[in-house]
Amino acid sequence: MKKRWMSAALCAVMVAGSLAGCGLKTPDAPTTTAAPAATEAPAADAAGESKEEAKTEAAADTASEPEITLVMAEVNPLDTIVGQTDTKFKETVEEMSGGKIKIDLQASGVLGSENDVLDTMLGGGGTIDISRISAFALTSYGAEKSVLLSIPYTFANRDHFWKFADSELAPEFLMEPHDNGLGVRGLFYGEEGFRHFFTVKEVKGLDDLKGMKLRVSNDPIMNGMVNGLGASPTVVSFNELYSALQTGVVDGAEQPIANYKSNAFPEVAPNLILDGHTLGAIQVIITDEAWDKLTEEQQNILMEAGKVASEFNRTISEEAENKVLDELKADGINVVEVPDIKPWQDACKDIIESSTKDQAELYQKILDMNN
Repeated sequence: MKKRWMSAALCAVMVAGSLAGCGLKTPDAPTTTAAPAATEAPAADAAGESKEEAKTEAAADTASEPEITLVMAEVNPLDTIVGQTDTKFKETVEEMSGGKIKIDLQASGVLGSENDVLDTMLGGGGTIDISRISAFALTSYGAEKSVLLSIPYTFANRDHFWKFADSELAPEFLMEPHDNGLGVRGLFYGEEGFRHFFTVKEVKGLDDLKGMKLRVSNDPIMNGMVNGLGASPTVVSFNELYSALQTGVVDGAEQPIANYKSNAFPEVAPNLILDGHTLGAIQVIITDEAWDKLTEEQQNILMEAGKVASEFNRTISEEAENKVLDELKADGINVVEVPDIKPWQDACKDIIESSTKDQAELYQKILDMNN
């Protein structure tokens, strides 16, 4: 009798142990309020383990990648919208690559003007790998599609531009210089605000620009626009613009608001007229030579970091621009509003038509994105 009782007890213990081992309760176990937490804990642990495993795998992937340093050029200071965007790109690349890809960001024009940088990059040699440029800077080198981004009064507002930057057309534009054999390709788009004219002498409107010598880059559309406005286009290197304004070589120039302030132009040209002739569309480009040195994983990191930097740019640009404009007004800068932009558009009609006639259908697609 005693043996049968011990045998039954042992069986009961084994059954209970078996049920507990499967994570199940015995039928007559009491239910408590803590039970749900007990059943959820293993799932949370599993999720945590999955994340840790993913991190470990990612670390293992980047650990096997070769180390590389890419030199990046920026003509503006790091506190500008474009400088902050560059910094975000740099930090994201280095973080995503586990430090295997380092971006040596050289700002404030220490590597030369945009044209100097482009000449270096297109000429080969590998001394500059990446650069932030104006989206239309490659037009004088034969990038025909990019011309359309510099046409005066193309983008009605920021939302219009971002519809383009997010569209199926954007990659086509970014890859054009590579497809044309220029030796560079675009990584992503951004913007630095609308561009406006600023002058040494006081201005009240469009008529006051007539006869002025206005600094332009070596760009045919910019030349045509300034001519249309009745002024005289004068090519001056960006690095020499401050002294050119100071000494009277030019009477004015044009820049996005944030760049106008960061480069101390209000000191020598304290009159800002908000005509917003073009949106300061930007892109970050990389040489094919540098791109081809990267592994596929590293190339993907640059593209993903570009998306992060582009979204960051989109977030900060308008807020930063408005903040700077308020500061300029507080500093006593003569800020002139333009209530009616149509006379400006009409003055630029010839350059708009002549610059878009060969790509009229493509240009119309961009215009239609504002609808």
